[in-house]
Amino acid sequence: MTLVDTNVLLDLVTDDPTWADWSIRQLEAAAIKGGLAISDVVYAELSVRFDRIEALDAVVENARLVLAGTPRAALFLAGKAFQRYRASGGARTGVLPDFFIGAHAAVAQLPLLTRDAQRYRTYFPTVDLITPDRG
Repeated sequence: MTLVDTNVLLDLVTDDPTWADWSIRQLEAAAIKGGLAISDVVYAELSVRFDRIEALDAVVENARLVLAGTPRAALFLAGKAFQRYRASGGARTGVLPDFFIGAHAAVAQLPLLTRDAQRYRTYFPTVDLITPDRG
């Protein structure tokens, strides 16, 4: 199973001219290796692009994504990693979801498919990242 970050799914939903093809190839490859999952945080972030829950659920179903709730241990780890981030001078806004996603991947020992690797590499170094520089 591979955990998928929001930015990869947004590439598909928006048909991003730069990233859609890469994201589709990576999703197909990961699906073949063992399936795809999204955290509840990714589901919430993705919902911003949809007016109705049924439309989002159709995308999730068509992409064969499993909704995997964030484990309690990952919630704790996310808070601790975010605390380290803030202590090192990190900006306060817009980043907490990345810590939930990275911690989920770390605790569940799942590879993470993302285009935004820097923060994950820094705060969750044990996570196997599938990124444009690697995939």
